[in-house]
Amino acid sequence: MRAEETRRPDRLYADPYAETLCGDLGPALLAELQDGTHGSAPGPAAGGGDRNGRHPMPRPLDVNAIRTRYFDDRLLLAARDVPQIVSAASGMDARAYRLHWPPGLRYFEIDRAAVLAYKRDRLADAVPRAEHRAVAADLTSPDWEARLVDAGYDPALPSAWLLEGMLYYLPEEAVCRLLDRIRRITAPGSVLAADLVNAAGLTLPQARGQLDVFARWGCPWQYGADDPEALFAAHGFTAHATQPDELSAAYGRWIAPSPPPAEQEVRRVFLVEGRRG
Repeated sequence: MRAEETRRPDRLYADPYAETLCGDLGPALLAELQDGTHGSAPGPAAGGGDRNGRHPMPRPLDVNAIRTRYFDDRLLLAARDVPQIVSAASGMDARAYRLHWPPGLRYFEIDRAAVLAYKRDRLADAVPRAEHRAVAADLTSPDWEARLVDAGYDPALPSAWLLEGMLYYLPEEAVCRLLDRIRRITAPGSVLAADLVNAAGLTLPQARGQLDVFARWGCPWQYGADDPEALFAAHGFTAHATQPDELSAAYGRWIAPSPPPAEQEVRRVFLVEGRRG
């Protein structure tokens, strides 16, 4: 998706590393996801709305473009005040290489050893624009905090954390445990950015095709939160949640308006920024 966005003349960001990182398999996976989202969802509306043709599923490419740009902006803003950023379950995140960071900023990436090894091989000739530190760890393991500290992370200093495209793959108890663990190793003034879907987004008929793709890939969606601000508050972060359509005017990328808050049977995507007091 980032490679596709980068090729657009009206792109919201440029990721020159995305095509290298997604490799030969990436386009096929994207085609499968798009077909699952728009090709097999029920309902008469283009893109798979409900039985009355309302609320079609948004295009994954548009949601991803807005999400990526939103997190780019949030992290660059946070980097003015914090000396360290942690990308948790970083996957193919190339922000350490493609964004312009303040001098001396440390950019930590936590992910499984195999993911980091693949990325290191693909980006062998790339030069990071921050003090880049890769931490091989699973976020469900008992010792990832110690590995992060060993890599140079300082819990006494404020930090910015990115949980991009990951929380809905975890069961609820794992989400709550992870947020608690992050709170315990962050200083006051730290920032936490994440994305979530609502609970209905895991059960709606019009979402079934897309959800089936993730399940087929071995990474089913397991968690949705209807009130992400309350979720973050329960774990020590004062948060504000927004939805992609609220940012569409600022970013110049049209996306279907979110239904009224009282409407229940719709998928919602939340982009959340929290701060630890």
